Amino acid sequence: MSEIRVGPAGDADRYRASDDLVWFQEVLAHPSDLMLTGVRPDQRFAAEIDGADEATYPGIYGVYPLQLALAGGDGTPRQVPCAGLTWVGVHPDHRRRGVLSAMLRHHFEQVHAESGTHLSALHASEPAIYGRHGYGLASLELEVGLSRGTTLTAPGLDEAAAAISTRMATVTDADVPARMLACHRDTAEAGAVIGAPDYYERLCLELPEHVRDKESWRVLFARRDGRDVGCAMFRREDKWERGRPAAELDVWAVVGEPAARLTLLRRLVDFDLVGTVKVRTVGSEDPLLTWAGGPRATASVETFDSLWVRLVDLPEALMARSWSAPCDVVVEVADSAAPWNQGRWRIRADATGTAEVERTGAEADLRLPVQALGAAYLGGTNLLGLARAGVISEAQPGAARALWHGLRTDAAPTAAVGF
Repeated sequence: MSEIRVGPAGDADRYRASDDLVWFQEVLAHPSDLMLTGVRPDQRFAAEIDGADEATYPGIYGVYPLQLALAGGDGTPRQVPCAGLTWVGVHPDHRRRGVLSAMLRHHFEQVHAESGTHLSALHASEPAIYGRHGYGLASLELEVGLSRGTTLTAPGLDEAAAAISTRMATVTDADVPARMLACHRDTAEAGAVIGAPDYYERLCLELPEHVRDKESWRVLFARRDGRDVGCAMFRREDKWERGRPAAELDVWAVVGEPAARLTLLRRLVDFDLVGTVKVRTVGSEDPLLTWAGGPRATASVETFDSLWVRLVDLPEALMARSWSAPCDVVVEVADSAAPWNQGRWRIRADATGTAEVERTGAEADLRLPVQALGAAYLGGTNLLGLARAGVISEAQPGAARALWHGLRTDAAPTAAVGF
């Protein structure tokens, strides 16, 4: 088998051609540098194999530098650096030859060598793939359908919501990317990801082919005392049924404090000519369902996987988060893709919410794959459930409970925006 070499992707046209081939979407006649907006040249990587087609790479991946919001001990989320794995693809001629494994090993080594970054995260196009490489499903996402005019009831927030106004903008407005970034950064809940400025530039990139028979993506900003306190990106699609308006309004995400989100949603379900509103990127414990009167009061609720988390530097990642309860557990971790994580670790968390994680030769209380720690990292996946499912095993009764009580959070992590 030919050697697989992974390194920087120096040819933007070749990188873009590889992406076009893997994802088989419409090829647009725009320069590659424009089409690759947001994926910095130094964050584009590719696999090389002798004799491969010179017009494309055997495999590619990219990285978005992100901040991941973690639950803080005082209830205020803390934001830590996270490598957002994206643009992953393997050429059809090179599938099942180890290209993806080689690229992910390279990614883990890059992140491990990077000072201050201990985590990788992604949204999985095919969820069966990434668990094999150490990613754990850390949060869920709801897609909620609402009818026009849905009543959203929150008497405890009405006074605060009354002080908030809304104003529309279009993604092509020059100041919108920076305003969206500020809203995400200032109001992020645990489980949210916040991109760098160029991520929002990509989010707001609108080409003629993106519009065609649709309107431009718009952003509804919530404002209080002259400043933005939330935002929602949305687009309407014209539709009529039997002479009656039945447009569909698609909401990519609603961001902000609860009163701001309530104000935004009340406005979104009150647009003229709209029949249904689809709200995406809704967390599993988002108050939207409560405001609407429960799941059966909505037009529809669908559940999807949201963020997959990978502990690249296990001890540093575990020490970067706040802990909810004291624990003292020895875990034996299986991690063949990042062998520096393999082995036994003693995790000692104290009543202050901080933890020490160090190598140990002591007997293991708990045996688990690294993806189980990734799944539980945001406090959204119960380790006791994983034990019942046979994913992890206890050598010492009660060890899974003790570790889970340290990792769990007051509320489930919110859904993360796509990247």
